[in-house]
Amino acid sequence: MTDKLPAAIQDRPGLSGTEAAERLARDGPNQLPGSTPKSTAAIVREVLTEPMFLMLLAAGGIYLALGDKGEALFLLSFVFVVIGITLVQERRTQRALESLRDLSAPRALVVRDGTEQRIAGRDVVCGDLLVLHEGDRIAADAQLLDGQLEVDESLLTGESVPVAKLPVQPPGDGSGGLLYASTVVTRGVGLARVHATAGHTAVGRIGADLATTTPPPSPLQQRSRRLVRALGTLALVLAAAQVLLGWWWNGRPLLDSLLSGIALAMALLPEEIPVILTVFLALGAWRIARLQVLTRRITAVETLGAITVLAVDKTGTLTQNRMAVAGLATPARHWRAEGAGELPEDFHPLVEWAMLATPGDPFDPMEKAIQQFGHGWLQGTEHVHDGREPVFEYALSGEILAMTRVYASTAPERHLLATKGAPEAVADLCHLDEGRRAAIRAQVEALAEDGLRVLGVARGHWAGAPGQAQGWPASQHDFDFEFLGLLALADPPRPEVPEALAECRAAGVRVVMMTGDHPATARAIARQVGLSERPEVLTGDELQTLDDATLRERLRRVDLCARLKPAHKLRLVQLLRADGQVVAMTGDGVNDASALKAADVGIAMGERGTDVAREAAALVLLKDSFAHIVAAIRQGRRIDDNVRKATRFVFAVHMPIVALALVPTLLHWPALLLPVHIVLLELLIDPACSIVFEAEPEAADIMERPPRPLTDSPFALHALWLPLLQGLGIAALLLDAQAWLQVLGWDLSQSRSVVFGALVLCALMLILAHRDPMHPLWRRRSSTNPWLQPMAAAVVLLLVAVLAVPGLRHLMGLDGARPPTLAAGAVLLALCLAWLELLRLAMARLAARTASTL
Repeated sequence: MTDKLPAAIQDRPGLSGTEAAERLARDGPNQLPGSTPKSTAAIVREVLTEPMFLMLLAAGGIYLALGDKGEALFLLSFVFVVIGITLVQERRTQRALESLRDLSAPRALVVRDGTEQRIAGRDVVCGDLLVLHEGDRIAADAQLLDGQLEVDESLLTGESVPVAKLPVQPPGDGSGGLLYASTVVTRGVGLARVHATAGHTAVGRIGADLATTTPPPSPLQQRSRRLVRALGTLALVLAAAQVLLGWWWNGRPLLDSLLSGIALAMALLPEEIPVILTVFLALGAWRIARLQVLTRRITAVETLGAITVLAVDKTGTLTQNRMAVAGLATPARHWRAEGAGELPEDFHPLVEWAMLATPGDPFDPMEKAIQQFGHGWLQGTEHVHDGREPVFEYALSGEILAMTRVYASTAPERHLLATKGAPEAVADLCHLDEGRRAAIRAQVEALAEDGLRVLGVARGHWAGAPGQAQGWPASQHDFDFEFLGLLALADPPRPEVPEALAECRAAGVRVVMMTGDHPATARAIARQVGLSERPEVLTGDELQTLDDATLRERLRRVDLCARLKPAHKLRLVQLLRADGQVVAMTGDGVNDASALKAADVGIAMGERGTDVAREAAALVLLKDSFAHIVAAIRQGRRIDDNVRKATRFVFAVHMPIVALALVPTLLHWPALLLPVHIVLLELLIDPACSIVFEAEPEAADIMERPPRPLTDSPFALHALWLPLLQGLGIAALLLDAQAWLQVLGWDLSQSRSVVFGALVLCALMLILAHRDPMHPLWRRRSSTNPWLQPMAAAVVLLLVAVLAVPGLRHLMGLDGARPPTLAAGAVLLALCLAWLELLRLAMARLAARTASTL
C-alpha cells in the first residue's frame, strides 16, 4: 500500500469553510433517518393509555356518578400533574441521551481550506475531501482520488472479504474507486471526494432501518418488566376480589366498592420501577460522560458495578502515550539519548532505515517519535529522505509482527526494503543463527527491564520487477534482510495510575495487563505502577501451546500477558468469562473489535482508537487514561446503589398503602384509603424515586466492597426482605392505631387524619432510612443531596395544606389538626420510627455476625 497523502493534500485544498457552510445549509446534515425525540403529543398519548391513568379516569367517573364533584375534579386534574411530571422526566432523560448521541456521533477527517480538520460526520457535505485511514468508518459515498484501500462492505453486500479500492482515471469512470457510507476501511490510506450524503447514499437508499437499531432490553430491564407484569396481574385479581367482597360480603354500595377496588389496584401497581430504570440509567450515562467516558450502550451502565476483571493495554492507558526514542543498540554498542551531545555515525544507518520503515506523516505515536527523533539528530545529512514514497507495503499482521516498506532505487529492477517490528520477528526475517539471536535477546531484555519498548530494524534488497503475472512476493519471508539494530522507546507511566490501581484492589477488581510488548517491558511497567506483585508473565507463544482448561487455571495466577495478538486477547477474554469473571477490556485497533464485543464491557480508546473499535465497544474513553476507567466503575457502582435504594423504598412504601386499602374490607371497616389519597401519595413517591434517589451521592465505602454478582437483581427476595418487613411493620402499626381509635369512639375523619398523616411522614422516614441504612435517622447527612431538603419541605407543606385548608380537608375526608389528632399522630409516628430503628439494629447485628464467621 502506498502513502502519498501529504503531497495529494497539498495539490487539493478542498472546500473553503464558506462553501461547506453553504452546502450544509442547502443539503442538510449528513444523517440517515433515525430516531427523533418523542413529541409532547406522543408523551401525552402514552400517559393516556397507562393503567394508572385509566384507573384515575374510572375513579373520577364514579365520583361524578356519586355526585362528589370536588373529588372528581381533583382526580381528573391530577391527570395534568401526571402528564407534567412525565414530560419533565422524559425531557430530562432525552436531553441526557441527546448529549450522549452528540458525543458518540461518527467523526470524519476532511481537507478544508488546505488543512486537515476533524469534524462531526453529520457536517460532511458533497465535495468534501475525506482523508481515510485504517479503521475509519466512511462518512459518505465518495470517489477515491488517491491511495489504495481495502474496505469491508459487508453491511451492504453481506460479503465479509474486504474489497480492494484503487483510484479510477478519470474520476467517476467505473465503480472500482467508489466508496460507500458506513463501510469500514480495513487497510491502507486514501483521499476521496464526497458525492452523496444522508439519504442519497447507497445505505440511505436501502432503508432507514440500517441507520438505527433498537437495542434489546438489558437483563435488569427484562426482570423489571416481568415483575411489573406479575404485580399488575395480581393488582387486577385482588382489586376484583375487593370489589366483590365489599359489595357482596360487606354490603357496601357497588360504586363505593369499585372505588375501594380501584384504590387497591393503584396501591399495588409499581409504576415507579420503569421510571427508576429509565431515568437512572440515562442520567447515569450522562454523569459518566462528564468523567470523559462516553456510554455508547446504556445497558453497560448496570454492568459497571459488577466488573471483577479489568483487562487493559499498556500503551496510552497505563502510560502517557508520549513516545520518545530513549536509546539505540547495534550488535556492537549501545547509545542513550539522555544527556547525549551527538549521535555517533555508527547509529546513522539504524535511524535512517527506521525512518524509511515509517510513514512520513504517521498517526501512531511510536512512529511519530521515530520521525521526530530522526529529523532531530540527522537533519541536514544524506540519511533523511523526506518525500520519498514506497511503491509497496507489507503491513503488520498476526503471522509476522513486522512491517516492510519497499522503495524503488536507481537501478531499474532493484528495490530497497526497510523493515521494523518486534525484535524476534525481525531477527527471524534476517535468518540469523542462534548465537546472534541470543545476543539480540539479551540486548532486548536489558532495555525492556527499564520499561522501554523495543523495536528491531533491518534493511534489504530485492532484485526483481513485479509484473502482471508475477506480482510482489507473497510474504516478507521471501526477502533477504540485514539486521541493523534496536530502537528503544520510552513511554512513562501516568502519574495517577498507581492510586487508581490501589483503588481497584480495594474494590476487588483485578487488573490484568494485555499487551503486545516484550514481557520484560510489561513486567517493568507493572512494577513501576504497582499493578501486581506476581512477576509471572504469560506470552502469546506460551498461550498457543495450552489447552483451555490449563490456560484457565494459569490465568488465575497471572496478571501480566505480553506479546499478544488480537486473537489471543479474544481467547483470554472468553476464558475469563467462562471462569465466572465479569470482564471489562480496553482496545483501540480494528483487530480488537472481536475481543471488545466478547467482553462484558468493551472500552475503546477515544483519542487513538479506530472507528471500528469505538463502535464495537460499550464505553469510549474520551481521554485515554486508566484513572477514567476506574472513575466510570465508581460511578457505575453509585448508580447500582441508587437503583437498589429506590427499589427498596418503592416496596417499603407500597406495603402500608396496600394494607390500608385491602384490610379494612376484610375487617368490615369503612374504607381508609380512597383514590384521592393514593393520588396524593404518588405525588411524593414519584419525585422521591426519579429525583432524590438519583441524585444521591456515592457511599464512602463504595470502592471498598467486592463487586456485586452479575446475576444479583434488586428485585430478588433476599434484596427486598428488609423493605417488606419495614412496610409490613408500619402497616401493622397504622392498622392497630385505626382499630384503637375506633374503640375510643373517634369518627372516621378523625382517625383517617391520624393514619393518613402518619403514612405521609412515614414515606419521608423511609426515604431517609434507605438513603443510609447504616446510621440512625437523626444522624444521617442531609446536605449532600441537593434534593432532599426541598423534598422534605414539600411533604410537610402538602400535609399542612390537606389538614389546614378547609376545601382540601373536606375533599380528602379528613378532620382538622386538633391537639388530640396531633398527639395521636406523634405517638404513632414515634412507634413507626422505633420499628425502623429496631430493624436497622437487627440488620447491623446480623451483618456483623455474618462477617465474623467468614
